[in-house]
Amino acid sequence: MAENPRVTEILRRIDLEDAAQADELLRLVYAELRRIAARQLRNERIGQTLQATALVHEAYLRLAHGPEVDWQSRSHFYRIAARAMRQVMVDAARRRAAVRRGGAWRRVTLEPGIVSDEAADHDVLALHDALERLGQMDSSLEQLIELRFFSGLTLEETADTLGVSRRKAAKDWAAARLWLRKELDAS
Repeated sequence: MAENPRVTEILRRIDLEDAAQADELLRLVYAELRRIAARQLRNERIGQTLQATALVHEAYLRLAHGPEVDWQSRSHFYRIAARAMRQVMVDAARRRAAVRRGGAWRRVTLEPGIVSDEAADHDVLALHDALERLGQMDSSLEQLIELRFFSGLTLEETADTLGVSRRKAAKDWAAARLWLRKELDAS
């Protein structure tokens, strides 16, 4: 992530309910948020209907109309934005998986090796549930996974955002991935 001291300055004085301030902040962070969203959505299933632009806009709306946050820094903003993107993706998966969208009908693939929409949605929801459990045990590991998986940050960017060394981030990343693999395999 390119360092922009203007973002931190605006965050310290911003009121996202003020349209002019919100527009100025969005102008400064939009490209980075869009890059993060695009990178994340590349990992999603084929046929994913959520676009990077829509993900950024929905996450930003949640930030602007959610509870007031005492923004501490640019890194803090991106951590909260990652959480908002995660929630947008989870909500989209829940909507697609809702029974009312298809009654008792189930999609079946005739091509071996193609993951059905239902399976992909289940994976996102299972990951979300596992992250909730991880967060109860260690919130810093949850944040690390959130930044890596939902924001698509590199290990170096994640370490910088969390304010830890790259070595610690790598060690925590390995431990969190192992824990998640066990949790997801069990479910």
